[in-house]
Amino acid sequence: MDIALHQSLGLTDDEFELIHEIQGREPNDLELAMYSVMWSEHCSYKSSRIHLKRLPTKGERVLVGPGENAGVIDAGDGVAVAIRMESHNHPSAIEPAQGAATGAGGILRDIFTMGARPIAIMDPLYVGPLDNPRQRYLLEGIVRGISSYGNSVGVPTVGGELHVENCYSGNPLVNVLCVGVLPTERLVLGKASGVGNLALLLGSSTGRDGIGGVSVLASAAFDSSNNDEAKLPSVQVGDPFEEKRLIEACLELLDSGLVVGIQDLGGAGITCATSETASRAGLGMDVDVNAIIRREPNMSPVEVMTSESQERMLAIVTPENLEMAQKICDKWEVRSSVIGHVTACEKSVGRLRVFDGFGGQLLADVPASSLAEDAPLYDRDKMKPLNFDEDLKRFDPMERIESTKSHFRDELLSLVMNPSWIYRQYDHQLFLNTIKSPGTGAALLRLHAPGVKSTKKAIALTTDGNPGWCAIDPHYGTVLTTIEAATNIAIVGANPEAVVNCLNLGNPEHKEVMWQLSSIVDGLSEGCDLLGVPVVGGNVSLYNAHNGKDIDPTPVIGMIGISEDYSAKVPDPILAARPPDSSSSLDPDNKGGQYSLFLIGGPDPFTASSKTKFQLGGSRWGRQIHELHGGYLPEINRDEIPYQIELLKTLATSGNIVGWQDIGDGGMALAIAEMVIAGGNGHVGATISEMPAYALWSELPGRVVASIANTKVSQVMSLANSKGTPIYNVGQVGGDYLVFEGFGKIGVTELTQYWNVSLSSKIFA
Repeated sequence: MDIALHQSLGLTDDEFELIHEIQGREPNDLELAMYSVMWSEHCSYKSSRIHLKRLPTKGERVLVGPGENAGVIDAGDGVAVAIRMESHNHPSAIEPAQGAATGAGGILRDIFTMGARPIAIMDPLYVGPLDNPRQRYLLEGIVRGISSYGNSVGVPTVGGELHVENCYSGNPLVNVLCVGVLPTERLVLGKASGVGNLALLLGSSTGRDGIGGVSVLASAAFDSSNNDEAKLPSVQVGDPFEEKRLIEACLELLDSGLVVGIQDLGGAGITCATSETASRAGLGMDVDVNAIIRREPNMSPVEVMTSESQERMLAIVTPENLEMAQKICDKWEVRSSVIGHVTACEKSVGRLRVFDGFGGQLLADVPASSLAEDAPLYDRDKMKPLNFDEDLKRFDPMERIESTKSHFRDELLSLVMNPSWIYRQYDHQLFLNTIKSPGTGAALLRLHAPGVKSTKKAIALTTDGNPGWCAIDPHYGTVLTTIEAATNIAIVGANPEAVVNCLNLGNPEHKEVMWQLSSIVDGLSEGCDLLGVPVVGGNVSLYNAHNGKDIDPTPVIGMIGISEDYSAKVPDPILAARPPDSSSSLDPDNKGGQYSLFLIGGPDPFTASSKTKFQLGGSRWGRQIHELHGGYLPEINRDEIPYQIELLKTLATSGNIVGWQDIGDGGMALAIAEMVIAGGNGHVGATISEMPAYALWSELPGRVVASIANTKVSQVMSLANSKGTPIYNVGQVGGDYLVFEGFGKIGVTELTQYWNVSLSSKIFA
């Protein structure tokens, strides 16, 4: 049966009728294509905007909040920081290397569009189990795409995450965060201001790669009837060397004061850039489709206007500045062509008009705001899944906790995963700003870049997600994820300042998915209010599904913090910098080099009455060891959390902590194991006092395990007491074994050797 053109473009019958009403006539094919890409979920957020309005977006440091290409905060000392997080999930499922590479390229452009020089990338990744060859292929390609693009363009990748879960087997998630710095006076917005000003297209030529790319792919779930090869033209092709030239040209144009407004060409290509810049200024724009430089012959106006070819920018310049602007482009070997000009409103409406040569045929004529701002807004039905509460009880991992007594050693080893195979493919020292490298928790970077005023400040960056938590309780799971992110920021000595997010969910036409989305937004609002941090930007990626099955709700939190002095030494995730029996102790005043392990924050792990707080729902122990995806989430004390975060930030630069690790995936048991592995220089062991097994595996966030010199314990205790934060002695550092009293032990050498091959052996199986 034949289907109508608007349906084949992903528009509903009601949306087609609305377009007809806006136009006052039947839309032609080009106009219909322009509406289809701009009204896609990726570009219009038509299913999520109504919920996103509930997020807290105001703060003392916020210069630019949601709605622009990137959020911007004031770091002080005349320096601003731009931050953005995006997804490139569906393109990466089809062609992992190019999908991930162009995801990195797109997020870089979002940053330098604001006038900022990109200085770092982070990449949270989610794939299926790696015993499957397809998943190994996807992960290898995704990592190769990010590393090849970031390394080539000269921006370091300083951290990220890897989650391996069954639900991502047919739909991997590739989220990318980027941060950049700029002088506050260089901040520029994506507005096409000034009637008569020119629209200057910069960068790569326009091709057929990426036609209907993310704007279509991000609005269509995959199923087994879809042919991957048929989708290949929809995956953009990246050129990092073109991007590097584009970065330098755009920053020089901005420094020279030659640009009125600027916008990157991402989803929906030229249609998006022209309509958004015109709409933000409340004006219109005329575009000559023939002036757009093409890399392929015989491209139709529809192809030209909707292509998502990479490495392109749209700059708005005055006629008198055109020659100088083009000279700068020529200097950097960046193509430039005037493709249009800003026009006045007609009857209070700014119109986007596309011509076949100025003076030639009018190919499209639509209100710019109807594309960029007035897409349909859906309040879709929401419903908690049927039998949801019953399934939580039926699949509660706490029911299996006693079994860990006889299997503890094997269970711990099965949770060990060494991500270094990934981050060693990235150059994390470009710009020489990286203080805390990948593999040590949050990244810490000097706040410095060419053309930016020198400062003693540093920025901390982290990305955190826990689909296990959010599958059980998307609201509270998101609260816990936000707290985990703030903990990572605090333990490198920074104060949490702002959040960006990437909300990855399934099909929004499913009521259960909309319940998840609404709950996640409320959870993010609660978490940010609790911590006093605003949301300055984000992304919603929907239709993440395979064969009709939605992924688990996966909100990924990107958080940025500011440290006042990058020279302040902060602890690494280690037990001791030197073996305790070494004649040269880390602390000269710590006679004998003795260290104790302390748990900072949370309920007492030795008291049976704390069991209800140490829940195991969503834990890796429950999901990965026992394949139980129910249960209940651990209980935070909301009143204590802000003080706890403040304490951790203070302790980070106090000189009283030898090493520490936050408690996340795998609970306290895995956190201590990772400290043993990271120790180096002899890999010191530890003996952990006997406690209930649930206290070892629970992933209650906001807590850390800290190695403290015995001579410094009283000082740390005093600081903790001043903040009302509980602290517990949980063990001693030393020996050749990691001993969990009551559960068994494992040799430090064996643990380290297992760690070294835990991921690479699967990738190269």
